[in-house]
Amino acid sequence: MKEIKLPFLVRLTFVLTSILAVGYLAVIGKTILAPLFFSFLMALLLLPFAKFLETRLKFRRALSTFSSVLVMGVVLTAILYFFASQLSDFTKDFPVLQKQVTKSLLELQVWISKTFHLNISNQWKYINQGLEKLLSSTGIILGFTVAMFSSSLAFVIFSILFFIFILNYRRLLYHFIVSVFTEKHTMKVHEVMAEIQRIIKSYISGLFIQILIVSILTIGLLTLLDVKYAILIGVLTGLMNLIPYIGIFVSCLLACLISFATGGSATLFVLLGYVGIHVIDGNIILPLVVGSKVKINALFTFIGLLVGEAIWGISGMFLSIPFLAILKIIFERVEGLQPWGKVLGEETRIRKPRRKYKITKNITLHEKE
Repeated sequence: MKEIKLPFLVRLTFVLTSILAVGYLAVIGKTILAPLFFSFLMALLLLPFAKFLETRLKFRRALSTFSSVLVMGVVLTAILYFFASQLSDFTKDFPVLQKQVTKSLLELQVWISKTFHLNISNQWKYINQGLEKLLSSTGIILGFTVAMFSSSLAFVIFSILFFIFILNYRRLLYHFIVSVFTEKHTMKVHEVMAEIQRIIKSYISGLFIQILIVSILTIGLLTLLDVKYAILIGVLTGLMNLIPYIGIFVSCLLACLISFATGGSATLFVLLGYVGIHVIDGNIILPLVVGSKVKINALFTFIGLLVGEAIWGISGMFLSIPFLAILKIIFERVEGLQPWGKVLGEETRIRKPRRKYKITKNITLHEKE
């Protein structure tokens, strides 16, 4: 068939219409698509475990799938139980924290009055307004935190069901994806699928290691500074660190508020410690553990977070980065889409070759006349 060349504006119209249609379908299908993509990532992570049970221990497909679901269920139950117990204690102490915030603000007001010689009575209106904003922002942060880790019952049920189906029918789904494309692209499709499976598996495993390291560092910092709920805030920081830039900022603000509310004088050190942990995570932990093969630049990371939150809410913020990583792998291996894969990644620095200079020594001997 003869290739039809369309004008640029027509092709641009088709592309924009397709993007809008896909975005609209993602919005209306949030209840199904969000747990489906999460289950796909979990299936990639636990696929080696299922293969080990089938090849080494001679488990049947159904039994290996059930064992993988059991492992995922135990991990999710342990995480939910931990946060439920910790948040229960925190909720009980929240009225006390409010009183301590009021007391700390009054002490801060007296210190400002003595230091800068300001009239206390004229500051009451501004202090009360600041107190109301502070307490309301604390409630917003707590609501954001609770909403982030309190998944709905439908999301959990759909995730488990999709996880079972994806693991059980993985070969059927794999052959379907390969057969969709023409025969001449079969090797390229096999290569892309294997690369996605390998890189995403290592990427998710690296994220879990990153969560563990950041949580340990934060717990150690807060324990050293004698901040209350150090374990809860530390684990929360490790999990929220999956949301680039925004997660560490929200968890740092929460830790500083709790340190200030409990009358601690180490609020500034908490802030500096979080900055140090963020620097260590971005320059040492992330490159070594997660790697740079699926590294997305800051611009498209921020755009992905905003689009993910607008489409799927908080779960979309978590899932946007793996989704961009999968798109980057596909774009880099599909002819005509390589520029999109490059623009998603980091800028490659061109190393100029060093000039080599050869030192020669020419010595000429002249006889004296």
